[in-house]
Amino acid sequence: MKTTSALSRQPEETLVDFLDREFGKESLADLSGGDADAVPWRCWSRALYAPVREFLGRPGKQFRGEVLNLFYELGTRKDAPPEELAVAVEALHAGSLVIDDIEDGSSERRGAPSLHRLCGTPVAINAGNWLYFWPFRLLEQSPLSDEAKSKAHRLTTQVLLECHYGQALDLSVRMNELGQAEVPQFVRALTRLKTGSLVGLSAGLGALAGDASDEVGALAVQAGRELGIGLQMLNDLVALGDDEGFAKGYEDLRSDRPTWVWSELATSLDSEDYAELRTMAVDVRNGANPAPLAKRLHTLVMPRGKERVHEWFEAVILRLARVTPAHFQAALRREIERLERGYV
Repeated sequence: MKTTSALSRQPEETLVDFLDREFGKESLADLSGGDADAVPWRCWSRALYAPVREFLGRPGKQFRGEVLNLFYELGTRKDAPPEELAVAVEALHAGSLVIDDIEDGSSERRGAPSLHRLCGTPVAINAGNWLYFWPFRLLEQSPLSDEAKSKAHRLTTQVLLECHYGQALDLSVRMNELGQAEVPQFVRALTRLKTGSLVGLSAGLGALAGDASDEVGALAVQAGRELGIGLQMLNDLVALGDDEGFAKGYEDLRSDRPTWVWSELATSLDSEDYAELRTMAVDVRNGANPAPLAKRLHTLVMPRGKERVHEWFEAVILRLARVTPAHFQAALRREIERLERGYV
């Protein structure tokens, strides 16, 4: 197998390195009509560079970048994947987190205060939006052929739209609007758009950059979407802890969001038991302490929930077994195991 990019070895450093290139003297001169010193560096730094650098420097799981590198292996190229592509998908993800935290009113992200808590909401919105657009420049700067760049642009644009469709649903639809039978399909559709699409982009860009066939590229996008659904399943389940350290799980309960926890319960519980939990959920939405409900849901869903997530990932690998070599499947399985360990 080919050596993975530097992003997988030192991910935060590589992201910041590409950011530094973007804010180099030549780029700033272009922005300022030929004079790099027209805008003092302290102004650029406070307005955009420092907020973005602070956020990109935080450690993350980098699952999307690794998926891109893995699916690059399905092509015919023998060199390493272009670093610009993994940086692009991680930048997109970072931008979505910045904006998501603003929309959700979240106080923390990746072990530190949310960006809007550090630099104010207007600056954070602009920084998050900038992270949506920067990847298109990275695609242009990559060594892909013009045809591949065109395909990459189309796929990225499609995924950005899909993510915003998913976010729109996540922000506006609440559990009290869904009947028990509607929950599983709704949550899967929501997750496919909001989380699955970006992992699908990672896999699709990897296959495209590796010069895989169009058929393999389409399979990569679909497999990536399914991996993204598994990622969200794992995130929703593990976020549901029974103490205040699990801020995101409590946040979802207070907002009464459709999550994979409710999807699992809607499938496994009879109508009476499910209705009892929904009554508790309404109380939480109206201001009650979420801890008792979180503990109850955690008891009902775990550990079977994690087993279900593992089975989901294994099913994706098995579907890929028909069209991928054994070493690819082994590498993907190792990456999923790394991801699962990160949620222990």
